[in-house]
Amino acid sequence: MCLLACAHLSFAQVRWNADYQAYIDQYKDIAIEEMMAYHIPASITLAQGLLESGAGKSYLSRYGNNHFGIKSNGWTGRTIRHDDDQKQEKFRAYDSVRESYEDHSKFLAYRERYSRLFQLSMTDYVGWAQGLKDCGYATNPKYAQRLISIIETYQLYKYDTMSPAKVEDVVGVAENNANTTKRTSYQVHKINAYNQNYYVYARKGDTFESIGKEMGLSASTLAKYNEREKDEQLREGDVVYLRKKQKKADKKFKNQLHVVKAGESMYLISQLYGMRLASLYKINHLDAGYQIKVGDRLKVY
Repeated sequence: MCLLACAHLSFAQVRWNADYQAYIDQYKDIAIEEMMAYHIPASITLAQGLLESGAGKSYLSRYGNNHFGIKSNGWTGRTIRHDDDQKQEKFRAYDSVRESYEDHSKFLAYRERYSRLFQLSMTDYVGWAQGLKDCGYATNPKYAQRLISIIETYQLYKYDTMSPAKVEDVVGVAENNANTTKRTSYQVHKINAYNQNYYVYARKGDTFESIGKEMGLSASTLAKYNEREKDEQLREGDVVYLRKKQKKADKKFKNQLHVVKAGESMYLISQLYGMRLASLYKINHLDAGYQIKVGDRLKVY
């Protein structure tokens, strides 16, 4: 990997510019989400994305949404051809940039060759950068130094310790399982984003305390965000929001009504749309004691 954009980048060129900053502003939230789901430092993901895609301007990123220069080895999806080590090599192509970021995370997390990286702290961007080079992610001997230069020039390391108190739209970083050499999707909860919030699905045996510990939140805070008591039982599949919910649903529901289905409650509907229960009652001019019926039509925005 490490394409033409990487090959043409010298240390003298690793300085602040508007294109790099615009890329960071656009994709930092995705990088943080991936960090929380797969324990890969957001700084490393962003630096690799910047370097491999030339800040989103490379051929692969523009025509294949491939921001990490990942070739098509073992890939069954759409591909795109581009000159790299050899002429017209095949690379993975994605329907969106988010898919590229997700595949990059899986590429590192599910390959044995990169397993030792996950023994490092998520704040050790120097170790991660050197480790990627040592594990063979790129052939350029200065790959690690270039990643580090980008991270330090743009202060990307600040995204490796984001928490609800430090940034408006990012939840706290889940603790790194430093003694684990193999990663699976079952070790930590997958973080999902919706309605300017983040949420996970509760698994069997989960409690507000266990999820809160993973996310760096107290059980009482997490329960409060979800308008429940901290000792309440969670059911498998329950949506658990990681920040305080919004007063309205997403804007796309502005002119739509929710038709109540069998088994739904005002609370479940509020969770479905990521909005506060009191707001759902208020928007519909309903008393808190109102019992909804199948077929009722509710405003959610």
